Amino acid sequence: LAPDVIKQVVADEWDERIDAVSRTFLGLTVSCARCHDHKFDPISSQDYYALAGVFASSQLGDRPLLPQDEAARVMQAREIVRELEEQLGKLKKDETEPRQGLEQQIADIRNSTPHYDAVSAHVMVDSSIYVEADGPDLTKLEYRPGEARDLPMFVRGNPSNTGKVIERHFLSVLSKDEPRKLNNGSGRRDLVEALFTEARDLTARVIVNRVWEQHFGQGLVRTPSDFGSQGDPPSHPELLDYLANELIRHGWSLKWLHREIVLSATYRQSSLSHPEGRTVDPENRLLWRMNRRRVEVEMLRDAMLAVTGHLDRQQGGPAYDLDGPAQQRRTVYGQIHRHDLNRVLRLFDFPESTSHSPHRIHTTTPLQQLFVLNAPFVQQQADLLATQLAVGSSDQARIEMCYYRLFGRTPDATELEAGREFLSSSHGEQATTVLADYVHALLGLNEFLYID
Repeated sequence: LAPDVIKQVVADEWDERIDAVSRTFLGLTVSCARCHDHKFDPISSQDYYALAGVFASSQLGDRPLLPQDEAARVMQAREIVRELEEQLGKLKKDETEPRQGLEQQIADIRNSTPHYDAVSAHVMVDSSIYVEADGPDLTKLEYRPGEARDLPMFVRGNPSNTGKVIERHFLSVLSKDEPRKLNNGSGRRDLVEALFTEARDLTARVIVNRVWEQHFGQGLVRTPSDFGSQGDPPSHPELLDYLANELIRHGWSLKWLHREIVLSATYRQSSLSHPEGRTVDPENRLLWRMNRRRVEVEMLRDAMLAVTGHLDRQQGGPAYDLDGPAQQRRTVYGQIHRHDLNRVLRLFDFPESTSHSPHRIHTTTPLQQLFVLNAPFVQQQADLLATQLAVGSSDQARIEMCYYRLFGRTPDATELEAGREFLSSSHGEQATTVLADYVHALLGLNEFLYID
């Protein structure tokens, strides 16, 4: 890669990190100040490059690229290439057949050696792919990794046109006096401390708003990653202030925050609507009822495993393939491939994993219901639950137990009669097969898929 291209790619990496951190924890679009001062919020380009210096000084972790056996072959091949190139250097001035033969040997070795496409891996420097003596190939996604330094401003965002060097410091707009210096090592720890000291009031509000959105479907501020002048104002500013202050007072305990919200009268409302409310507040910004919403894909998948008793509740451990044999674990431990997202996650609106996503954009498509009807995973859970219910003494007992497992309630008279009629119309099929079809149908009901 040309030096200018490398500089641009590295600058883009820093910009992505600034954008992710500032929007996630501060609800501010700091990356808008990359080329010039922010057009709407009091964030200067100097503040931007002060933060960029922190990420430019950070050491990134290593990522294995090649299996152990292939890494050994790479080391051996590179040593052979090095020796041949030394011999070739001695023959540079001699256009003879030996030199041509050595060039061909080098080309053959390189073409037959396992390698990784550095461009597609976003590698920044030519020497970034290497082999450790006792480990696999590793990639460092960094330009000058681990070197604490202050960055110059990039004129109009062009890393090849530099200006004044900016000392690493926190955002001026969130500082009472002089901004906190971020020059202890890389400055990352200083940055974290600034987020939860100087900017703690704003950070707490952003966190509270995200948790609120998780429970109600929309936040008190409907632009969760933009609390600036272009974002929406809070619908209940006093409530947001109260929860933020209490979150800080309770030691930033998210467990406390979740409990405080779900035990409130507001959360425990029904989602049933009425004409007067729709007339006064059709968007339900005043929270006169609960917002009806579909559960997120992680909750849906875990719920199906839980009702069969097969959900692995073990905490921690390595990530696993969602389509693999160990699929009883919680979905949060599933592997996320950024450029090849699991098809079920994609189907149910899992957010883009290559950049910051303010919130999930919910869709309702026929494919989602077809997944519930036809997916082997759903059929497997229905079969497992049917096997457990088959021990019931009667159809009524099986139906009641099924409703209790899936919906936490007993069926009404109409539901009970419909279930009896379905289970009695087996037409020669095995009772367990009919029961599995019945369970499968209930798994597709809105009552299971939605929170009312």
